[in-house]
Amino acid sequence: MPAIIILGAQWGDEGKGKATDLLAASTDNIDFVVRTSGGHNAGHTIVVNGEKFATHLLPSGILTPGATCVIGNGVVVSPEALFRELDALLERGVEPAPLVVSANAHVIASYHSTIDKVTERFLGKNKIGTTGRGIGPAYADKVNRLGIRIADLFDEKILTEKVEGALDVRNQLLTKVYNRRAIEVEAVVEELTSYAERLRPMVADTSLLLNRALDDGKTVLFEGAQATMLDVDHGTYPFVTSSNPVAGGVCVGAGVGPTRIDRIIGVIKAYTTRVGSGPFPTELFDEDGEKLWRVGGEVGVSTGRDRRCGWYDAVIARYATRVNGLTDLFLTKLDVLSGWERIPVCVAYDIDGVRHDEMPMTQTEFHHATPVYEYLDGWAEDISGCRTFEELPKNAQAYVEAVQEMSGTRIWAVGVGPGREQTVVVNP
Repeated sequence: MPAIIILGAQWGDEGKGKATDLLAASTDNIDFVVRTSGGHNAGHTIVVNGEKFATHLLPSGILTPGATCVIGNGVVVSPEALFRELDALLERGVEPAPLVVSANAHVIASYHSTIDKVTERFLGKNKIGTTGRGIGPAYADKVNRLGIRIADLFDEKILTEKVEGALDVRNQLLTKVYNRRAIEVEAVVEELTSYAERLRPMVADTSLLLNRALDDGKTVLFEGAQATMLDVDHGTYPFVTSSNPVAGGVCVGAGVGPTRIDRIIGVIKAYTTRVGSGPFPTELFDEDGEKLWRVGGEVGVSTGRDRRCGWYDAVIARYATRVNGLTDLFLTKLDVLSGWERIPVCVAYDIDGVRHDEMPMTQTEFHHATPVYEYLDGWAEDISGCRTFEELPKNAQAYVEAVQEMSGTRIWAVGVGPGREQTVVVNP
């Protein structure tokens, strides 16, 4: 039985939650849905029976009966955000799927968020566009070996020592560089230990759990947070997240080897969006951009920030196919493109008069990239009710087929609306 990865092939917000939920709901034997990177800076919107749900830290499979959800070792966990999200589901009368949290996942403490916000303000016009939720500082502490892991919350002596070590450095920055008050060790320890008893039944060796599940023939669905172009190594650095949301990072963040993976699905919009700062070659500043934003409802699930909008970028799609080893694409929000007479698609970049069919090698080149467009015929029909590829207008079919050819991998399915049922399978 397969181990399947679903990840973002652009800058995030592609509809990974819908793809994960759809695959889990349409397959009888999805046994585990796993988050492997990021924190509560991610956001997935899922619509089930007309009701909208937003997940941030929880895997999208939290709404799938029969699945067990796993937060892997590669995730940074805010206990406060985790329980707030679980409680919100319970308040709506939803019984969440069973949840397991890796003992080795790192913890976001209150001082991580404080440092995140003051650092971003300090950068001024050079700011990264962080959510201010402590994700980057938590990962920095992890790499600097100053991090706190979930297992540490159950040993107050070790926890206190680790908080003291982390704040010894952080408080120097806060008081002497940012002119802020020092954070008290005791207050942090008290807050973190307050979550310990509720967390304890959820915590496990998730690498062992998942590998045994695969050995037993179970199906494991790994869902990505953020996306390829936000990867700290392969994205538009430095305007990236602090982890590796590409396929290779999924293996690290879950504790499973690459030979266990059977299928890698990239989720990609029929146009392009990004949130925060950084280069964006196909970004629109005209009426077309405003229309994509308005019709697409392009506001961040976790942040509430408006998304920047632009046309489909096949260069990025080919790049995502390459660095992830994609086997399939799931094309979302095709319905948003209804109503355009002609639809531009970026097929290459012009950089100082030189055509680039693949991603430029340097940050400077990418900042200077301007899109080379091909124009495809549009359609006027509302396609939200289509359920088969043949029901789509001929020009919509041609758009999907052209994008598939340009992107270097087959399109598995197309989203024609936000609902789970609003999906057209192209290549079963």
